[in-house]
Amino acid sequence: MDNLKVQEDKLYLDGQEFKLLSGAIHYFRVPRANWRRSLFNLKALGFNTVETYTAWNLHEPRAGEFDFTGQLDLGAFIKLAQELGLNVIVRPSPYICAEWEFGGLPAWLLNLQGVRLRANDPTYLACVECYYRELFKILVPLQRSHGGPIMMMQIENEYGSYGEDKAYLRSIKALMEKLGVDVPLFTADGAWRATLRAGSLLEDNVLATGNFGSHAKENFAQMRAYQAELGVKQPLLCMEFWDGWFSRWGKPVVKRDQAELLDALREVLLLGEGVNLYMFHGGTNFGFMNGCSARLEHDLSQITAYDYGAPLNEVGDPTPTYFMIQDLIHELYPELKQATPLYSQKIERLQIPLSHKTSLFGNLHHVTSRTDSQYPQTMETVGQFYGYLLYRTHIERDTLATEKLRVIDARDRVQVYVEEQHEKTQYQEEIGAPIEVKLPQKYNQLDILVENMGRVNYGSKLTAQTQQKGIRTGVMVDLHFVSDWQQYALDLSKLAQLDYKRPYLQQTPSFYKYTFDLAKTGDCYLDLTHFGKGVALLNGHNLGRFWQVGPQLALFCPASFFEVGKNEIVIFETEGKYCDTIDLVKEPIYKQLRSEQ
Repeated sequence: MDNLKVQEDKLYLDGQEFKLLSGAIHYFRVPRANWRRSLFNLKALGFNTVETYTAWNLHEPRAGEFDFTGQLDLGAFIKLAQELGLNVIVRPSPYICAEWEFGGLPAWLLNLQGVRLRANDPTYLACVECYYRELFKILVPLQRSHGGPIMMMQIENEYGSYGEDKAYLRSIKALMEKLGVDVPLFTADGAWRATLRAGSLLEDNVLATGNFGSHAKENFAQMRAYQAELGVKQPLLCMEFWDGWFSRWGKPVVKRDQAELLDALREVLLLGEGVNLYMFHGGTNFGFMNGCSARLEHDLSQITAYDYGAPLNEVGDPTPTYFMIQDLIHELYPELKQATPLYSQKIERLQIPLSHKTSLFGNLHHVTSRTDSQYPQTMETVGQFYGYLLYRTHIERDTLATEKLRVIDARDRVQVYVEEQHEKTQYQEEIGAPIEVKLPQKYNQLDILVENMGRVNYGSKLTAQTQQKGIRTGVMVDLHFVSDWQQYALDLSKLAQLDYKRPYLQQTPSFYKYTFDLAKTGDCYLDLTHFGKGVALLNGHNLGRFWQVGPQLALFCPASFFEVGKNEIVIFETEGKYCDTIDLVKEPIYKQLRSEQ
């Protein structure tokens, strides 16, 4: 097979003029058992290509430790796409944005002193090279030049919205080529001059693509104008056509007008040489992988569902948008073969009774690892890159009146307990305000549970101090910092070690276990309407976060996470709100919120 050729303002594949019809499916957001259905449905639309990012933070969770197995078997995803007749675009840039935790950068980078991320910094580039040496062992043999389906790869992602360090971009390009990449490379940026000038390598004749969701005529005109400035001519491609948008905790679900969407897509198809629907299937931010937006000093964490309003919903079933696009493709390209899409099988199971419950406080030694220090350490320092960290110390009573306690400089959400009694919950900007507590004993146990609710994935706050989670400076009682701390890092892979004979304490962070049998498996949602905040695990699989503020009130449970026979759901809930029964339902549940909330 010949590589994709970029000639003047056209694309050519195997000697024929090529119209790029692509859709984004992130292998790490879709359960592996569902990959085939999603890819088939893309092909059934009449499209010829699938696009995916790679998630560095999943593939190298700790420096020098790599994982490309199971759900993270990128090679298997690409080969499956080829089996179904799809070309593949891979965006392996170290940073991906994608509304993904820290934009895909591994949190251990925050422990590197003096490093500048996404820059021509030797320390950072050495980390990238270590990762790339493993990643490209998989990608290089799957290029079209080797008989695989990969036709294009990205150098960096929306770099023009972050920096203008062309030496950095050229270093990443050179590294990719050194490791064996020979398919066309591209950059993807906003379509206006400033971002194209800062983030593209048009001057090196690298293909520059645009990201936008509407106004194709104006956006393509700006791209063409900048090409003319540099004396180059390239095909006009929309690498991210935003067919929907993501949603945030405490905010209404974002929805796009379907008629307007279809008109915008028609314009892109008629004026450009290709489009990539972002997203085609959004999927789910399983575990603690949701990203976060930044608004001045306030962070807006994204919800667990990455439904996005895409042609395939979170489960992977076609939506009305899917069929509208299918009709449009048939109208514009009647020669393309289309097919009937596939749907998932659903199950429902109601009134599953609570089996056991127990408090976190009584199980610290079963489900955590402990680190001691004179002053509180950040999550990154103790190696707890995601989730929860419990800080514990003992404070002496100095007065029978109330004491003033302050948590200084922490993120993202703290819950303060004295003698295992809840005193106060503070979130973001509230942290640091005085907490009046009455100490019941001469010496008192102080516990502070801190949750990392997701790092910013885009913009200037990518390297802000608030990206370091946990308690950064310390805790003050009266006017002095408190010493002698233990940090307990919650490890949700140790849930089998929970001792449910340990006491259950009301209004404290606790575990709730539900066991049940299934005669058959299927996709469904776990209804968490009656719970406060936390995460849920199905047979050890972390389904992600829930929070009663909405809009999302149920978590997707993929069929492949269930077993025929005995199953177990464990819910870690931090507010003391739970229900004696839980329901598995067929449809997602969303809370109606007003825009001003």
